[in-house]
Amino acid sequence: MSQDKRALLERYLQHRRAWEIAIWIAVPLLFAAANSIVVLMDFERLRLPVDWWEPVTWEFSSAIAQIALLPALFAFERRFPIRLDTWRDAIGWHLLGSLVYSVAHVLGMVGLRNVVYTAAGAEYDFGNWPRELFYEYLKDARSYGAILLILYFYRLLLLRLQGEARLLAAPETGPPLDSVERPERFLVRKVGAEFLVAARDIEWLEAAENYVNLHVRGHVYPLRSTMTAIQDRLDPRRFVRVHRSYIVNLDFLVQIEPLDAGDARLLLKDGTHIPCSRRYRQALRGEGVASA
Repeated sequence: MSQDKRALLERYLQHRRAWEIAIWIAVPLLFAAANSIVVLMDFERLRLPVDWWEPVTWEFSSAIAQIALLPALFAFERRFPIRLDTWRDAIGWHLLGSLVYSVAHVLGMVGLRNVVYTAAGAEYDFGNWPRELFYEYLKDARSYGAILLILYFYRLLLLRLQGEARLLAAPETGPPLDSVERPERFLVRKVGAEFLVAARDIEWLEAAENYVNLHVRGHVYPLRSTMTAIQDRLDPRRFVRVHRSYIVNLDFLVQIEPLDAGDARLLLKDGTHIPCSRRYRQALRGEGVASA
């Protein structure tokens, strides 16, 4: 990967969450705008009477309802991920999920259409509910599957571009580089490159779905693991669990700011703030770190 592309990727990763939200909102709205124009043209070509705002209402009500359902869909996918070892069970859950998604989508868009039609002094008729629900499900099932497919391809692309950390395995010949029980280094694979990351250079770790993100000098390397599993392999004299979703390297911890209800906020050397829950503050006190 060229230097310019690496810099572009790093800028994207710095604002990744904002970009993801913007894209998942913008794309359905752009499709709704394009579909509105197509429907209007179809009605004009067939010489059917329709006010311009009606197709716009149909398409944008569907898009807005879909956007509102995306957080629940993503949460459901995290609960039932489709992997090689779980796909048989996950597919059944996602078939059920697509039904719930479709019903919620229809109820949402019909509700929005009724509001707009009432405001315009008109009446909206959804038609025969059983027939229309089946018709909408055929479309929503495809949308549901397409969203999951896009999500998985996006994750795969991101992993290949930003790199994925792995525990070092024993070499085929000679002694192992590190103890597998408590590795001193992690192997990071990127497209066309492999390099080592020293465990002591990891500033903090963050749970992210089926991965743990290793934060090293502004870079993020996903490691397929759970927080509990990786915590057991880190040096407890240096790494401390401070939250259900966070582990910090004490070498990079600057300040502990007490908050209400016994929680705290941690400040790292790079300016990052990390939450510390009351449950884990005692362990942090045991390390002798001074509070603000």
